[in-house]
Amino acid sequence: MADIALRQVRAVIAVCEEGSFTRAAERENATQSGISQHVAAVERALGVKLFERSARGIVPTPAGLRYYKSCIEAVGRLEHANEEARSLAGLLGGDLRIGLMPTFTRAVLAPTLQDFVPRHPDVRLHLLEGYSALLTDMVLADELDFAVVPAFEGRTGLKSRLLVRDREMLLSGRQRGLTPLVPVRLADCAPLKIVVPGPQNVRRRNLETYFHTHGVALAAMLEMDAMIGTLEFVAHSDWVTVLPSLICINDIGKGDLVVNPIINPTVRAEFVVIQPARRTLSLPARRFLDCFEAQVANIHARWERALTPVAANGRRAPKAATRRRA
Repeated sequence: MADIALRQVRAVIAVCEEGSFTRAAERENATQSGISQHVAAVERALGVKLFERSARGIVPTPAGLRYYKSCIEAVGRLEHANEEARSLAGLLGGDLRIGLMPTFTRAVLAPTLQDFVPRHPDVRLHLLEGYSALLTDMVLADELDFAVVPAFEGRTGLKSRLLVRDREMLLSGRQRGLTPLVPVRLADCAPLKIVVPGPQNVRRRNLETYFHTHGVALAAMLEMDAMIGTLEFVAHSDWVTVLPSLICINDIGKGDLVVNPIINPTVRAEFVVIQPARRTLSLPARRFLDCFEAQVANIHARWERALTPVAANGRRAPKAATRRRA
């Protein structure tokens, strides 16, 4: 069998992930004919057809999909070997491109940077705040080394791992009359005037399912993919929102926002680290995630300390407050 060059393997990976020879060529800084020739050379060497045209564009055959999965594993191992060699030589530097949602930039990011930056002065960080759809597209386009987004069903070209399961909280302004940190049942607070993320956000679909399943009546719904705007609006109005505990840890006992854990049942959000399937995380990326996960654990510990006295007292929000109309 003829040898298959790495550039030909990368062409197969690009076509499979992009679903187009044109887009694959743009990604690989090659010509469309060059990508086609690489794919054809691999097919001749293997003696199998890897792709076929469909209404959805260029799609892999069963053999092509299996070959793609084997290729990204092999390329990932090669990337890992390169990274290990650099780390053994003490070369911990270079550019690190990270995408984070506002859920993490408000409270988790700053202490992570305070830990990471002084210990890795040669790593050039590029941090982007955005919502899940944008960050996912950027990871697929290889514009980010990794991103943290809500868990989803997955897409070709991505690999992911669970980062954290976080408890969702009800946030309201003081005029709503809820007692801070006292657990509430959303159905008892209804009908709610609630601010939610846009329909492309995975959390939006999860929240709507929860409302429908557990009889949470809504008086009005406002879409807003602007976290600072959401928090300011809720703090100074009779609207509410539901957000992960990680974003609102610094609102305990101060400011105009009231935070209440949701119970019966609780609501939880899962967040994952996504990266290009064909790449391995660099050593700087792994070190950053170590610092990041340590800060997430610290915040969860702070929440446990804050909520334990409330649970021990067995207090619940007054009926008049929880049933107050939005």
